[in-house]
Amino acid sequence: MTHFRSKRLSRPGHGKVVAAVLGLVAALSLGAMGDAQAAPPSQTGPAADRWTDRPHGFASLAGGTSGGAGGKVVTVTDQAALAKYAAAEEPYVIRVKGALEMDPFGTEIPVASNKTIIGVSDTAEIVHGGFTLDPGTHNVIIRNLTIRDTAIEGNWDCKDTDYDGIRLDTAHHVWIDHIRFSRICDGQLDIRKDSEYVTVSYNQFTDNNKTFGIGWTSNVKTQITVDHNWFRGTKQRNPSADNCAYAHLYNNYLSSQLSDGDPVWTYGNWSRGRTKMVIENSFYDGVQHPYQADAGAELVQRGSILRNTTGRHDAWGTAFDPREFYAYRLDPAAAVPALVKRFSGPQQRIGGPVVLNVPADHPTVQSAVDAVPEGNDTPVTIAVAPGTYREKVFIPASKPHLELRGTGRDRSDTVIVFDTPAAQGGSTGSATVRIAANDVTARNLTFSNDFDEAAHELGGEQALAMKTTGDRIVFEDTAFLGNQDTLMTDSPKLTTVSRVYIRDSYIEGDVDFVYGRATTVIERSVIRALSRGSATNNGYITAASTWTGNPYGFLISRSKIVSDAPDGTFHLGRPWHPGGEPEAVAQVLIRDTELPAAVKSSPWTDMSGFSWKDARFTEYRNFGPGAGVTADRPQMSDAAARTHTVAHYLKGTDDWAPYARHH
Repeated sequence: MTHFRSKRLSRPGHGKVVAAVLGLVAALSLGAMGDAQAAPPSQTGPAADRWTDRPHGFASLAGGTSGGAGGKVVTVTDQAALAKYAAAEEPYVIRVKGALEMDPFGTEIPVASNKTIIGVSDTAEIVHGGFTLDPGTHNVIIRNLTIRDTAIEGNWDCKDTDYDGIRLDTAHHVWIDHIRFSRICDGQLDIRKDSEYVTVSYNQFTDNNKTFGIGWTSNVKTQITVDHNWFRGTKQRNPSADNCAYAHLYNNYLSSQLSDGDPVWTYGNWSRGRTKMVIENSFYDGVQHPYQADAGAELVQRGSILRNTTGRHDAWGTAFDPREFYAYRLDPAAAVPALVKRFSGPQQRIGGPVVLNVPADHPTVQSAVDAVPEGNDTPVTIAVAPGTYREKVFIPASKPHLELRGTGRDRSDTVIVFDTPAAQGGSTGSATVRIAANDVTARNLTFSNDFDEAAHELGGEQALAMKTTGDRIVFEDTAFLGNQDTLMTDSPKLTTVSRVYIRDSYIEGDVDFVYGRATTVIERSVIRALSRGSATNNGYITAASTWTGNPYGFLISRSKIVSDAPDGTFHLGRPWHPGGEPEAVAQVLIRDTELPAAVKSSPWTDMSGFSWKDARFTEYRNFGPGAGVTADRPQMSDAAARTHTVAHYLKGTDDWAPYARHH
C-alpha cells in the first residue's frame, strides 16, 4: 500500500530558532567591571535548551539520570499522595500541583529511586518541609518547585534543627533544577556523604544562612555540576564543596550577600579539603570572599566578573578540564545576571503538558498510554520517534486529553501497524488502534492494518487501521492504510453523538473503508479508492450508520478522491444498518470535492435490504471527471448547504471548533 505525502502548506516562520541569549547579551549594559581572568570563547545556543527535560553535566554521565521516565504519571495535591508515590518502588513522574504544607513542621518526604518530582507551572510549593534521599537512592529528578519556610525566628544558626530543603546522603545520579529555596533551617540543599553524579542548575537560593553544602566525608568521590544558579540574600555555602573529586561551577550569579560583619563565615564559593574546583564565567556582585580554596584543594577560575568584591580571591592548581567529561554551553559572564534572573527558579512552561517519549522513555506506544493515569485531566503528549511500531494500541475511555504525535519530518516516517483481520477477533478486535477516550488528537502519523486480503480466503476480511468511539477526536496530517473497513468512526451507542475531525490527511481502502455513526468531517484530504481488479464493482467509499436523530453524519469537504480503479466501478457509499437497526439512517454529504472517473454515474447503492434512497445521501458543488448531476445523484440546495458546513457538523452543544486554528 502506498499513500501520498502531506500536502500541507508550511507555516509562516516555522522552524525559526530564537536565540534569546544573543539578544540579552547585546542588550546588556552593566557598566565598569573587572574580569578576573580572560575567559575561553563562550558558546551560545537557543533558549529552548534551558527547558530541556534531560539533565546535563555530571548527572548525564555513567548511564545518565532519567528519573521516573517510563513510569506512570500522577498529579498530587496533598502531602499524603506525594509521600505515597515518592516512596514507591516503581518509577513515577510525580506532578505537584499547588502549595503542599507539610505536617508536622519540618517533614522531609523520603524519595526512592527512579522518580521525577516536578511542579506544575510556577505555583507548586513545598511549605514547611522538604525532601530527603537516603543512602543508595539513585536516578532522581526534582524540578520546578518552591521549597520554603522551615526557618525559625531567632534560630539563625540552626544548631538544634536540621530541616533541609533537599538532602542527599550517599545518593547518586540526581538532578536538582529550577527550584526556588527560601528561608530554610538548616541547609537549603545538602549533598552529603559521597553522593555522586549530581547536577544543580537554574535554581534560586534566597534568604538563608547555611545555603548549599557538599561533602562531609574524608573520601574524595563526589562529582557535581553547579550552573546558572542565583544566590541572593545568602550568607555562606554558596556552595561550600568539601572533598569533591570534581566540582564544576559556571555561569552562577551571587548578589545581595547577607553580611552580618562576620569576617570568615560570610563567603561565596569555597573549595575545601582536597576538592578540585573549576569556576567559569560567573558573576559576583558585592560578595565577600567570592571564591577561596584550602591549601590542599585546587581551584581554577576563569572568565568571571567581579564587582565590589572583597577578601579572598584564591586560585591555584590545575584542577581538571570539564570538557574531558561532557560538553556544555558557556554563556558570557556579562550576560549571567539577566539570564539567571529570567530563567532560574520555577517556570510556567515547565511541568505543564506532559510529554512521554517513545521509545526513549517508553518502548512502545501502548506502554506510554499505560503510563497515563486513569481519569487524566491534564494534556499529555505521546511523542513517537520515527520508525515502524508493530503493535496494537488501545486508548481507554478513562484516559482523555491525549495527543499522539509523530516526531518525524513526514507522517510516513512514523507508522503504527498490525495485521489482524476480523476473522481473528471481530471487527473491533481487528483494529490496529482504538480510541475510546474523548479529546484525543493524532498528528503526523500513519495508522495501518497490513492484513493481505488477496492472500487469504477468510470469512471476515475486515481489517481496521483505526476505530474511534470517543468524542472530540482530531486527526491532522495522518494516513490510514488498509483495504476493507480501514477507518471506523463510531460512538459508544446509537443515540450518543461523537465527533471526529480529519484534516490534511490520507485514507485508502476498497470496501466501506470510511464508516460508522460518528459525526465525521474529512477536510482538505486525499481519499484513495483502491481497485480490487473488477471491471464492474471495486467497492464503496462510505458506509455510514448515522442515528436518525442526528442531522450530521459524514461530511467530506474540499478534498480529493483518487482511484486506480477502472472508470465507473466505485460507489460513493451505501447505508449501513448494523444488526438491521432501522434508526441507523446514513447521512453523507460530499461537497466541494474532486471526484475521479472511477466513480459510478449512479454512485449510491443499497445494503443488506436497505435502500439507499431512504438514506440521506447528497452532493454539493463537486467537480472532476467523476462528478455529475443525475436523478440518482441527489444534490443539496444552496440553502441547506449553508447549514451543512464544517462548523455545523462539529459545533455540538459545546461549540467545539477544532478547525479554528487553521482559519
